[in-house]
Amino acid sequence: MARYTGPKNKLARRVGEDLGLKTNSLKVASRIMVRPGQHGAKSRRKLSDYGQQLKEKQKLRIMYGIMEKQIRRLYTEASASVTATGSTLLSLLERRLDNVVYRLGWAPTRAAARQLVSHGHARVNQKKMDIPSYRVKVEDLITITDRGLKIPLVAELVKEESIDAPEWLQRKKAVAKVMRLPVREDIKEPIEEQFVIEYYSR
Repeated sequence: MARYTGPKNKLARRVGEDLGLKTNSLKVASRIMVRPGQHGAKSRRKLSDYGQQLKEKQKLRIMYGIMEKQIRRLYTEASASVTATGSTLLSLLERRLDNVVYRLGWAPTRAAARQLVSHGHARVNQKKMDIPSYRVKVEDLITITDRGLKIPLVAELVKEESIDAPEWLQRKKAVAKVMRLPVREDIKEPIEEQFVIEYYSR
């Protein structure tokens, strides 16, 4: 499947927010308000309603590292739910295995977490799982393989005790458990999911 492999900072500058794509937040912040391209230094025009909806949709897609087809499919699934569409959409995104590995602090970015999963370094209920989009369930046990723990950065992050995993996950070094499904309050990033819903419901 095709995915963006270019400069990560360019994506963040396009949106105008730090999307957690790079580990060096200071470097990102230094040029975050300068749009990419020849005329990037010029002042930004006020966004229309459609522009704001598109921006939030793109921000969500870039943040979680997924393609348009995937997020549209998740929106269709979320809109069929009896709960609020926006909250359900975010919950589905949070339950992706690559995002869970990132939230547990085993990888510095979602892209790194995706690579960790794709290379077979994660297990779910003691079974190898190399599909980043795998959706975790309550009571799932997530672990890092011995081979994965030999990666210096991963080994360092696993030992880090100051990392705060979200309340819906329970973490103890290289072992974690899904205690409940994520809710809107678990997501701290500034996401206006209503704009995303308005974009797709046009």
